[in-house]
Amino acid sequence: MTEFTEILSHITWWMWALIVLLIVAIRDIFFQKRHTISHNFPIIGHIRYLFESIGPEIRQYFVANNREELPFNRIERSWIYASAKKENNYEGFGTDRDIYAHQHIFINNAMMPFKIDKNHPNYLDKTFLPCAKVMGLHNKRKKPYRPASIINVSAMSFGSLSAKAIESLNKGVKMAHAYHNTGEGGLSPYHCNGGDVIFHFGTGYFGVRDENGDFSIEKLVDMVEKTPYIRAIEIKLSQGAKPGKGGVLPAAKITKEIANIRHVPLGKDVLSPPNHSAFSNVPEMLEFIEIIAEKTGLPVGIKAAIGKLDQWIELADLMLKTGKGPDFITIDGGEGGTGAAPPSFADHVSLPWVYGFSDVYKLFKDRNLTDRIVFIGSGKLGFPAKAAMAFAMGVDCINVAREAMMSIGCIQAQVCHTNRCPSGVATQSKWLQSGINIPLKSERLAQYFKTFRKELIEITHAAGYEHPCQFQMKDIDVNVDDHNLSEDLNKTYMYEKTAVPFNGIQALKSCSFLGGNHK
Repeated sequence: MTEFTEILSHITWWMWALIVLLIVAIRDIFFQKRHTISHNFPIIGHIRYLFESIGPEIRQYFVANNREELPFNRIERSWIYASAKKENNYEGFGTDRDIYAHQHIFINNAMMPFKIDKNHPNYLDKTFLPCAKVMGLHNKRKKPYRPASIINVSAMSFGSLSAKAIESLNKGVKMAHAYHNTGEGGLSPYHCNGGDVIFHFGTGYFGVRDENGDFSIEKLVDMVEKTPYIRAIEIKLSQGAKPGKGGVLPAAKITKEIANIRHVPLGKDVLSPPNHSAFSNVPEMLEFIEIIAEKTGLPVGIKAAIGKLDQWIELADLMLKTGKGPDFITIDGGEGGTGAAPPSFADHVSLPWVYGFSDVYKLFKDRNLTDRIVFIGSGKLGFPAKAAMAFAMGVDCINVAREAMMSIGCIQAQVCHTNRCPSGVATQSKWLQSGINIPLKSERLAQYFKTFRKELIEITHAAGYEHPCQFQMKDIDVNVDDHNLSEDLNKTYMYEKTAVPFNGIQALKSCSFLGGNHK
């Protein structure tokens, strides 16, 4: 025994390393059957898998240029981070973007910018920018709502995002006088920190479902009565990441807290089917909307990604005929968002935002219905120039999801669906969430929104207008076709935006329906 101990004491560290590598090599060749590379190239094969696993990070930080990455390039991410931290978000020595590239947009500035005096709301508050329209006013809902911010947090549920991330977003929208869409995971305590809320539900009816998983109007009414900061209801028909596809919430991810919030059982997988059980066609959906609006008194809207238009035509025709319909419509882009999806869906199913929105808006415009609807755009619009284009096309508000996540720390690791988000934003891991400083992150979300509104106001004034709702299609040019020609938006998408009634921002500030704690 003493001799064996002496032998061990003389084995150096490198000899131990060789022993470990020998054991790994024996395992790779004789015992593991899953990986051909590791079997054929023991030890070295593991190095290949290591580099493959960290490839995205290497490309993100060392290989890709400033404008190359998707979904958000380095310049875009840096602008959001700097804006959220109230740091210098300028760039010097001119743009490094190819301004002759296909679909690059140009905003036509006026010879004389819009001038504000000392009594103008934007002279006193350079970030004051409410929506020009009121949700539910035309349909005479009991509690109409004018969003106090034209930029707001899009639908992201508790469960997909962490508790600390949701709380940071809600406290941030309160500071920024914006609203917070709950996503389809139900209303959690983390949504209840004083910010305006749009309650969103999908086919799973989480938070408002009965014991059989069907929609319960009683639970929705009870929730609205107990939660005064719920300002509107949104029904999800589909989302950009995976339109027409349901989902499964695995039993392993359902904590007691999530089960209570979503009204689902512990220990069982929970299905979100592709279709709604509360309605099966457009007329039934219209009646469903009216029932919810009547029972709750709140504006009710729908959210969808766009593909075929026949049912949208049916909806527009019914709205024209009956005078009923959604108070707002959120158009999601097929670019894919925070929802995980198979590449076949994320890459190919549903139209990108500019195509989908223009198709739907034209249907309602042709029937003179656009004044009844608040149009909300959602699809990588969280940058002032893109928002100016969206307003010129007809939106009244924009929702941002990934941009909001980045403002509170998301680094675009693209592992949201694995529960291993390194920034703690899209994970239920308590350890990974522990790095989120809620007071700091909520301030950063608010600052991002304020910086966004300030820059959009400046762009609007440069174009000669007071509010982005005044943008017209001819104010934006876009590069089209292979010859790098630019066309006005109205020639590109073949319609003219309907003029939004607007009597000045001062009138918006005095509106009795204005949300965002401005009263």
